[in-house]
Amino acid sequence: MTLEKLLSEFYVKNGIPKDGGVDDKTFEFKVFGLKLNLPNPKFRREALHIHDIQHILNNRDTSWKGEGFIAGWEISTGMWKHFQLGIMSLWAMGYSLWIYPKSVFNGFKKGLNDIGIIDLKVSKSDFMKMEYSELIKITKKEKTMKMRGLQWAKFLFWTLTSQVILLFPLLAIGIGLIYMLK
Repeated sequence: MTLEKLLSEFYVKNGIPKDGGVDDKTFEFKVFGLKLNLPNPKFRREALHIHDIQHILNNRDTSWKGEGFIAGWEISTGMWKHFQLGIMSLWAMGYSLWIYPKSVFNGFKKGLNDIGIIDLKVSKSDFMKMEYSELIKITKKEKTMKMRGLQWAKFLFWTLTSQVILLFPLLAIGIGLIYMLK
């Protein structure tokens, strides 16, 4: 089955607008029990299909458990090299670690043996024509890796980094309040 067909089914199944909402000026985001309506910047719109294809490749839904897995997978495959997207992935990883740590860890572990979809440098139109079986084939690394010392160190580094990204706004507010109260 083509990725275009799988994406269409994924959007319907997860209640996502056609094409993932790529043309929408804002997107809805549920976090900390709140529903936020955030701007949909160009860098996000341009990479949305990649993120959604990652959900399909890893057979994950858009719940926070699924997003946590994808965030761990993205960081493990090197999404952090793409600064703006990396910050979003790290934030999602940081948040998900509090509610679904095992899912984040499993995503990170799986990502050690995969090539990140963003690094394939495949155009959106070529992705849409691609068969799912081809995607699986081109994202698998030849050499498999297990969680050993270096991989654990990387996971711990990204765990700490994700917490800094997640908690930075609270830290900034706290420092501001301390400064104002002096």
